[in-house]
Amino acid sequence: MKNNVLIIDDEDQFRELLARVINLEGFTVYQARTVQEAFKQLANQSVAAIVTDVKLPDGNGLQILERVKREYPLIEIIVITAFGSIQDGVRAMKQGAFDYITKGDEDEHIHVIVERAVEKAQMQAKLHQLEQRIEHKYRFENIIGESDPLIDAISMARKVAPSEISVLLQGETGTGKELFAQAIHQASTRKDGPFVALNCSAFPKDLLESELFGFKKGAFTGASEPKKGLLEEADSGTLFLDEIGEMDPGLQAKLLRFLESKTYTKLGETKPRKVDIRIIAATNKNLKEEAIRGSFRDDLYYRLAGFTIEIPPLRNRIEDIDLLANYFLNRLNQRVQQIDQDALSLLRNYPWKGNIRELKNIIERAAILAEGDTITADLLPKEFHQSGMEQSSSVSSMSSLEEVERHHIKQVLEQVNGNKTKAARILGIGTSTLYRKIDEFNL
Repeated sequence: MKNNVLIIDDEDQFRELLARVINLEGFTVYQARTVQEAFKQLANQSVAAIVTDVKLPDGNGLQILERVKREYPLIEIIVITAFGSIQDGVRAMKQGAFDYITKGDEDEHIHVIVERAVEKAQMQAKLHQLEQRIEHKYRFENIIGESDPLIDAISMARKVAPSEISVLLQGETGTGKELFAQAIHQASTRKDGPFVALNCSAFPKDLLESELFGFKKGAFTGASEPKKGLLEEADSGTLFLDEIGEMDPGLQAKLLRFLESKTYTKLGETKPRKVDIRIIAATNKNLKEEAIRGSFRDDLYYRLAGFTIEIPPLRNRIEDIDLLANYFLNRLNQRVQQIDQDALSLLRNYPWKGNIRELKNIIERAAILAEGDTITADLLPKEFHQSGMEQSSSVSSMSSLEEVERHHIKQVLEQVNGNKTKAARILGIGTSTLYRKIDEFNL
């Protein structure tokens, strides 16, 4: 896009004069006499702004405006005419023109108007690129892993995404619940609306209430200015309530009231407000059990758990560990290029209480410590080696290497639900060798 401007006018003298003026301000200028020539230029050149006359030999500048806004929505258009009319001006602005001017009235300032139009177009292009990157980043295709538990969770999330039903994501801390919530939002009909996240465990009760509902100026001591609540911020989009199990019971009642009525009241106000949002909640607790025990409102639980998805912990996704570890390593863009097999073996056999977040941190730490281009087993924290020792102690009664090998193969097969191909890949052996071992050990 850059600083490219297209001028469309059939008056050669005026068009060329305007082109010189704009060119002197540092813009690259393309010219066209007709509508047909203009769209040939647009097919071959990327432009930020168009200056077009209204009356052209084969059409109308307002028709160009309408078509360009449909086919090239990021281009800004300045409509210029020798015979200005209020009616045409109003129509042009309604159709999205950047400005509408009459020849002779703004000749001295045309380059300023063009400059502002180009700046706006470039900003719009940057925002568009950012939105595309965000949309791409949070697509289901970018959730890394091939394990059956993860594929099952993704399949359920894909199915529920286009609906309006509330979704409850249950999983341990660090399993990627917010990533799932973002992907559901991006695959929904609300993807052009906002995605607003709130961690319910990060605020005390009173502050969480004001964050959620907002407040009127003077609602309480210190409320010197009015504040939008996140319900209002999320209007027409999705509100993600992370760690919903930590919400205070009194606030749970207010949230339930909102879910039932779709209305809420700002702190300090009496008039209810209405918003249109979808709720996705997440928790590392078993909310159903919490509701049975009375530590979470059962009526709110059933409102939130319209569709529940279990996000698997990393220890149940052992075959995904290699993929994730190498993904995090590649993202670092450092001199370290690989992870050796001994290190990968330790990673696969670690319990991962912190899940994916912990794995990411471990890879970053090891990459910092690495002297060469490889992460080796000795670069992993001591608890990884202790984990291996604990596993060895669990089979200490097995005096032979054969028994240790049998135990390890059995453990891997159980973790992948008997999938021989996946087990062989994790063990680093061929499928035929695995089948031979299974027969040999009578597994």
